Amino acid sequence: MTDRKRIYIRRCFYAVLFFLGLAVLLTVVSFIFSPKDNTEEAGMEEVFANGILGEPEDTIDVLVAGDSYSYTSTIPPQIWKETGITCYASGTNDQSLDYTLVMLKRAFRKQNPKLVLLEASPIYREITPFGRLTAALSSVFPIFHYHDRWKSLRGEDFTRRPEYTLTKDYKGYKYFTKIVPAPDTDNMVKTDEAEPIPESSRYYMKKILKFCQDHGAVLALMSAPNRTYWNYSRHNGISALAEELGCDYIDANLAAEEIGIDWEHDTCDGGDHLNHAGSVKATQFVTGYLTSLGILEDHREDPKYSHWDKALKKYEKQVRKEDI
Repeated sequence: MTDRKRIYIRRCFYAVLFFLGLAVLLTVVSFIFSPKDNTEEAGMEEVFANGILGEPEDTIDVLVAGDSYSYTSTIPPQIWKETGITCYASGTNDQSLDYTLVMLKRAFRKQNPKLVLLEASPIYREITPFGRLTAALSSVFPIFHYHDRWKSLRGEDFTRRPEYTLTKDYKGYKYFTKIVPAPDTDNMVKTDEAEPIPESSRYYMKKILKFCQDHGAVLALMSAPNRTYWNYSRHNGISALAEELGCDYIDANLAAEEIGIDWEHDTCDGGDHLNHAGSVKATQFVTGYLTSLGILEDHREDPKYSHWDKALKKYEKQVRKEDI
């Protein structure tokens, strides 16, 4: 063996040793920096969406994912009252598909939903190569996601394993009553044009679909009623993508009149998001789809789900209070 070859082998050995040591270090630091509970005090981000982590194991039938349009158009307590189907809205503001995958992986560690209902709007939110790299690193080493937590670390963060205790009575739904009318425009004028899907979104949609399939869940896409962000060309783009992926796509914008959406009174910000009155109507549309699948159970007589009745009472009390 030549000296040059020996030097090359030695350098390779030291390089492997360095990266192994780095991986071990990142694993240890990631454990320390990861929140040990899903509360804001423990450092968890998006506590409404991550409230699903505090739900009893294997009690969520439907996981609603996506951005803010998802948590303002789906009311899980209403779905429970009408069908006995358990649903959690894990949408987050301006969510991109890389974070959707992160949220799915978290939820499926404790839950086994039969259906993942994904709001389609994030599919048109492009993810940069840097964003993809950051998402990939964060999925393996959470330190890349929670690096700012050094300011709030406590002694228990060094030894305690995560134990999630927080859940939300509205199951991720955010309650808005403000009324800001939408412009009197028709954003769903029919066209044959289809807005192209970003390649980064195609990449993540395939990963999301495979993740759902690997965990025995059905993936379906939906679009909440929206007058500012959605249009017919985007509808066509998502319809083509859904056909390509082999999943359902329900667009409430095509049924807005049938649903009864009143753009003068059912939106809180000029047509971008629904207020509570609009959310009630949109939820009825979603409920119709859920019951049509025939794969979701009615748990209302099961004592294991009695906490849902308690959550429903709190939700209805809030609604009555607002109606006064």
